Amino acid sequence: MSLPLAALAVAGGVAWALFGSGLLAVRYVVVTGTHLVPDSEVLAVAGVRPGTPLIRVNTAEVAARVLRIRQVQGVEVTKSWPDRVDIAVRERTPALAVAVAGGGFDLIDADGVIVRWAATRPSRLPLYAAADVASLQGDPDVAAAAAVLGELPRSIRPSVVSVTAPSPDQVTLQLASGVTIVWGAPDDAAAKARELTILMPTGARYYDVSAPATAVTN
Repeated sequence: MSLPLAALAVAGGVAWALFGSGLLAVRYVVVTGTHLVPDSEVLAVAGVRPGTPLIRVNTAEVAARVLRIRQVQGVEVTKSWPDRVDIAVRERTPALAVAVAGGGFDLIDADGVIVRWAATRPSRLPLYAAADVASLQGDPDVAAAAAVLGELPRSIRPSVVSVTAPSPDQVTLQLASGVTIVWGAPDDAAAKARELTILMPTGARYYDVSAPATAVTN
């Protein structure tokens, strides 16, 4: 056999292995990182059929489909030769609880997306007042409230029972003890945390650290 014909034969064999045979086809689709979303739902939405030649699997398209699941914040889809597709899911994390008119609480993340419903408010999630939880997705006020909670000193964070944010620079926290903390905008978090650490031993009921250089207590 001449060299060109041999090369064609090799190329044809490779193409057959990649596209036409079951040697390099999907046998396994492995989902990781799920806690809220059932693996079965991810698999159904991903739409990767066993027997599909692995080379034909478009990982970007699979990822885009999985991202349509409300509780999924991010996903990485990779091929593992010769026969596996891995789907690594990053789920949304609840940051705030919103009371529902019919009872219970919608737990939302920093993007205002409803992650799940709960009959009672989890103690770790402060209450966030909102007339319509459906309007909170992408709300900068929610993002600011969640950002502030993430920057609070560890000694204070578990005591926060509610958060209000009429605007992103007017975040106010209510503690279980009845203490009110006006935090303001999410920026200057380290300076504001230092001010609180210094001021709270005074036993005041109101702390305004929105301008940390001129903090106010009452």
